[in-house]
Amino acid sequence: MNKIFKNIAIVLATAVLAACGNNAGGPKGATTTQKEAEKVKVLTLESERIAKSLELSATLEGYETMNISPSLTGHIEHIYVEVGSRVQKGSMLVRMDQTQLNTTRINLASTKTEFERVSALKQSGSISQQVYDQTKAGYDQLTENERFLEQNTFVKAQFAGVISAKYYEDGEMYAGQPILTLTQINRLKAIINIPETYFPLVKQGMKVDIESDIYPGETFPATIEIVYPTIDPQSHTFQAKLNIPNNAEKIRPGMYVRTHLAVGEVDAIVVPYQSVLKLTGSNDRYVFVADGTTARRVAVTLGQRFDDRIEIIPVETDALKAGDRLVVTGQARLVDGATLEIVD
Repeated sequence: MNKIFKNIAIVLATAVLAACGNNAGGPKGATTTQKEAEKVKVLTLESERIAKSLELSATLEGYETMNISPSLTGHIEHIYVEVGSRVQKGSMLVRMDQTQLNTTRINLASTKTEFERVSALKQSGSISQQVYDQTKAGYDQLTENERFLEQNTFVKAQFAGVISAKYYEDGEMYAGQPILTLTQINRLKAIINIPETYFPLVKQGMKVDIESDIYPGETFPATIEIVYPTIDPQSHTFQAKLNIPNNAEKIRPGMYVRTHLAVGEVDAIVVPYQSVLKLTGSNDRYVFVADGTTARRVAVTLGQRFDDRIEIIPVETDALKAGDRLVVTGQARLVDGATLEIVD
């Protein structure tokens, strides 16, 4: 019996010693972990000289678009056109209520007679200069008022185009919203946004090719008409306005197109296509570079593609430069600030 108690005591003592050993050097349950470095391969970036052609998207617009909005409120007597009507410059579009115009014409006729009488008396020296000036001012004012009312009562097209919208019918009360929209379609325009890197290379008068998926294999010529002088500080792009002849009227306002602009040779960073990652759920692109043994994420936009390589442009101008080490293998496992082990 004493032997059994002795064996139990030995077992309990062993268990206590084991428990104490496990807890030595720290609190109960503490564990020590060390995050392993991610093994990656890198490529040293170099600036390359490439023949650059920019592909940019744009939406076509009528070169001129005008909302037909007379400066007079009142009843619309007659609208001469419908949506789709083609009009020439000077074509009658809308006739507004003529009451104000007719009243002004009556007053103008009377004032004209008075002005002619006063002018004759002025030449004979029968009236003062002050009376003459007052009568002439009243006549000039009514003449200008009649011109204004006529222009806004009989509303004409300011350029040739197509009626693209109609918002009223005959007899309705016009009170501010445009009556019609007139759009030029035999000449179009488009605004393109170009990365600031190419600002020194884009000039007024440069030729641009336009493509639409509606007409596969066909291009439409355009010319850069205006290069806007400022850079957008948010997107780091600048705008250019395209002038697009469209005599055949095959392309139309509202169409989505691609533009191809040759900007000559430029210095660019070209990397393996697979080194560029895409943010899930968006079209944002990024790469990783190795700062020592730490991963740094850099947001980029894509430029021109050359087979299995792609030009990248950092969203922040100085975020990438020649000499940086780009992660080209193992980048899919990385997060910003991850520890790296660079292997050959």
